[in-house]
Amino acid sequence: MDKYQEQPHLLDHHLEWMMNSLLDIVRDNGSPPPLAHLAFKFLYIITKVRGYKLFLPLFPHEVGDLQPVLDMLVDQNPKDSETWETRYMLLLWLSMICLIPFDLARFDGNIISEEGHARMPTMDRILKIAKCYLVVSDKARDAAAVLVSKFIVRPDVRQKRMADFLDWTLSMLSKSSFQTMEGTVVMNGMLQALAQLFKHGKREDCLPYAATVLECLDNCKLSQSNQMVLRKLGMKLVQRLGLTFVKPKVAKWRYQRGCRSLAANLQAQGSVVQNQIITVPANEADDEEEYDIPAEIENVVEQLLVGLKDKDTIVRWSAAKGIGRISGRLPKELADDVIGSLLDCFSFQETDNAWHGGCLALAELGRRGLLLPSRISDVVPVILKALTYDEKRGACSVGSNVRDAACYVCWAFARAYDPAELIPFINQISSALVIAAIFDRDVNCRRAASVSCYIPVYGTFPHGIEILTAADYFAVGNRVNCYLTISVYVAGFPEYTQPMIDHLVNMKINHWDSVIRELSTKALHNLTPRAPEYMANVVLPRLLPLSVGTDLHTRHGAILACAEITHALCKLAEENNRYKCKIILTINFPFMSGLLKNKMRILRSLSLVSSAARQHIKLVTQYVSELQNTEEMIRCGFSRALGALPRFLLKGRLQQVLEGLKKVTLISPADVSFAESRRDALIAIAKVCQTVGVKGDGSEEEYVCKDNITQIYATLFTAVTDYTTDSRGDVGGWVREAAMTSLMEVTLLLVQNEAELINANICKQIMCWLAQQSAEKIDKFRAHAGSVFLTLLHFDHPPVPHIPHREELERIFPRSEKETLNWNAASEAFPRITQLLGLPTYQYYVLLGLSVSVGGLTETTVRKYSAQSLFDYMKKIQNDSSAMESFCETLLKVFEDNLRNDRVSVPLLTMLDQMLANGCFDIFTMQENHPFSVKLFTLCKEEIKRSKDIRKLRSSIGVFCGLIQFQGDMREKVLFQLFLLLCHPFPVIRKTTASQVYEMLITYSDVVDPAIMDEVMTILSDTNWEAELPVVREKRNCLCDLMKVPKPQLVSKVKYGNGLPRGGVKKHSSFPGTTGTHSI
Repeated sequence: MDKYQEQPHLLDHHLEWMMNSLLDIVRDNGSPPPLAHLAFKFLYIITKVRGYKLFLPLFPHEVGDLQPVLDMLVDQNPKDSETWETRYMLLLWLSMICLIPFDLARFDGNIISEEGHARMPTMDRILKIAKCYLVVSDKARDAAAVLVSKFIVRPDVRQKRMADFLDWTLSMLSKSSFQTMEGTVVMNGMLQALAQLFKHGKREDCLPYAATVLECLDNCKLSQSNQMVLRKLGMKLVQRLGLTFVKPKVAKWRYQRGCRSLAANLQAQGSVVQNQIITVPANEADDEEEYDIPAEIENVVEQLLVGLKDKDTIVRWSAAKGIGRISGRLPKELADDVIGSLLDCFSFQETDNAWHGGCLALAELGRRGLLLPSRISDVVPVILKALTYDEKRGACSVGSNVRDAACYVCWAFARAYDPAELIPFINQISSALVIAAIFDRDVNCRRAASVSCYIPVYGTFPHGIEILTAADYFAVGNRVNCYLTISVYVAGFPEYTQPMIDHLVNMKINHWDSVIRELSTKALHNLTPRAPEYMANVVLPRLLPLSVGTDLHTRHGAILACAEITHALCKLAEENNRYKCKIILTINFPFMSGLLKNKMRILRSLSLVSSAARQHIKLVTQYVSELQNTEEMIRCGFSRALGALPRFLLKGRLQQVLEGLKKVTLISPADVSFAESRRDALIAIAKVCQTVGVKGDGSEEEYVCKDNITQIYATLFTAVTDYTTDSRGDVGGWVREAAMTSLMEVTLLLVQNEAELINANICKQIMCWLAQQSAEKIDKFRAHAGSVFLTLLHFDHPPVPHIPHREELERIFPRSEKETLNWNAASEAFPRITQLLGLPTYQYYVLLGLSVSVGGLTETTVRKYSAQSLFDYMKKIQNDSSAMESFCETLLKVFEDNLRNDRVSVPLLTMLDQMLANGCFDIFTMQENHPFSVKLFTLCKEEIKRSKDIRKLRSSIGVFCGLIQFQGDMREKVLFQLFLLLCHPFPVIRKTTASQVYEMLITYSDVVDPAIMDEVMTILSDTNWEAELPVVREKRNCLCDLMKVPKPQLVSKVKYGNGLPRGGVKKHSSFPGTTGTHSI
């Protein structure tokens, strides 16, 4: 049934046979209860799709159906949550059967049963069932309300039970509270029943009780409830009570549009149609019957007006419909008072809810002809404001529902009024609707405005057919298309050009959403050729003061707009040499980087200004001086600004600009966290190089040449090593990413112009740094580095010279996989990048990158695949002693170069621990005192010397335990170092050391004499290594004695001439070549 949700009427021809088939199962006495319930469940699904109102008349409603349905309902358990569909459908069926035109007393017969007890009359049985299900919490409650509305209004039931039922309902309402769940359920059922009853009951039957019900409803104070459903039902009941108070007659004073035939409208001329229409409302109903309006109507209208401001749309919509229905039964003067009160909703002191509810109510009044033409002049200005209503709330705004409802008002007015009534306002309305259809932020509002334009097109809407062809329902779905394409077409009609430009300047360039601001300024650029004089003489003078205002959004939008409009005017000047730019160069530039970047787009458009020559030097000097500002954003802005300068401004001052940008890229203690300014400076360097061009033997003040290319590359290479971190994370990654991009852009620029400027050393450094970045752990930066690496490797126009190992690289990274290789996926990237370990030029840098990935902090897919790829490579070279020697030498070189550099050394220790555990160095373990193990041991000791880094110390313990597998003196040195760590000041390190030594002795059982193994293992496992140091030291010394390892010794305090000890206790070891580094 789901596929029929959007067009349920397609089911209409099949409903009857589906219902009969399912009811046959229900009526069959032999059907088991589960099967009958399944049939009712299917009936409910059909009802849900098509709606119970259309489904209801199809139920069989013969006299013979009454008792079986009643009996089935009596057998149901109201608390059974599994069979609510059955109860729901039975109640709907019973509500249809109740319409049989016979007095229910006829079905009672002899109400004295055979046992002598009186049976309950049928009327009371039905009423009891209805009351029972009005207080349940499932869907059956809704069906019970429908049953009440059909049953109570029967003549026989109305006379005998209506008053009692209303008393019961009101008492239940009074006793219940919406602050409890049970009370909410009860109030929901009572309100539904009353609303249905006052809807279907005759006015003369309900009028005697209406005032009492209204009073009880007032006492319930539903407007204070948090339950939206209760407030909606309360609003529904209020309006139906109001309709009960006034006579059910159509107001003769309402506006009536005489000709509703489309064929007649198309055949007749506009003047003829107007003559047919205008004669109708002129004939006022002077003979209208006078009658008193009950005082309760004022209370009803007041509640409905308050309901228009409710926080939930469904409540506001119900209140709006109530305003429309009741106003249609009021005298003209009272209805006009209602409209006056309604217009008070459109105050900027009111919330967006009031504006939305007011628009819905105006649409209802207009649609019903209750808003007379004399009031249109009051309403149109309000609607025009509503079409652009947008109030900022925090990081977003509210008002899209108001604009959508305002479009609905325009749609309703166009259908309700003769075009002649709207002619004085048609230009305003059409402009506002076209602007909403093109420039509204929300797609539903743009589409609503586009649809609203369809109605008034014929004969009144200026260029309506052409505009609607371009801005139809589907075309306005794409916001970019609206701003940049459709707007240009519509602005070709003079009626809309200036309003569209004014709207963008007044409403959109200061919008809270930066995307809208940027699109608006691009739209202004595209609209400039439609009104260049207006842009130059009116718009720009308005924008310039805004560009230095206090509001950040306005300032940003104004500067963008100035840039776009100036750029467009300059393009026009190039085409016809008519317009001259008069923008002053010495604008007081705001401090935000985005503003400065876009301000420079103005300056790029000023290349036609011949009188600015003297200001060029001053301008560039000012920008370069601001690069050392103490605020990061100012540095960012002026860096971007320098990158956007045109060539004529850079000519003769290139070296000054490059030096200034270079200083921004350098890290000093004062600006270590200024990563964004360093990033923007690197981007600017590449942009400046592209702007000035390349000339090998040219001047360094005018071109990228042999004299400055080394300086440019040195700046970029330095930036690739930026690993700054702060509370935002790896902010140095932004700098590295920009450096890699700039390296690629500058290199390709040189290759395409004068490739001889790139020497072998520069190319080697580029590819090695990129290889390192391609092996690191952060997916985004690894992918960017890999992309740049392959771009340079496979560039053909012409090829990049001096790439080391080009043939091997092209074999590892085939050209066919340049686009398909997913560098973001660790499973694809690391098996490729580890192959570079076999290339001597790249080995050091790839290993440096892999160290960070393999020894990462968490067990991620990056760590998993990088480690596996490294181990696979190590297995491949196990039998190649020269390759192993080269690898180990490089590995130690990486360690030595990054000693005490925690970013590398800590994960490197973790990687070494894993490599030792995986037997990557088994080839060396048989050789006594192999130089690799000795050097590695020395470096590890030096790395943890005086360290308080828990992670580093833990990683070093694993490395020391792994080194135990090497033969010779190494074992004794390792054991001595581990025993030092057993008495480390940090309890967690002592405990970790004991645990790993225990595992080490199990793995390498030949380390300890089997005779003492059990005792050693017992000490390691049973000792509380987190106890006080004297206790732990005793156990440690016991281990030293057992394993014949020298115990650390305390030396005497050395006293100096003043008699005071210097340096405190010196840590000393009697073991040759070993220095204690921890508490002993």
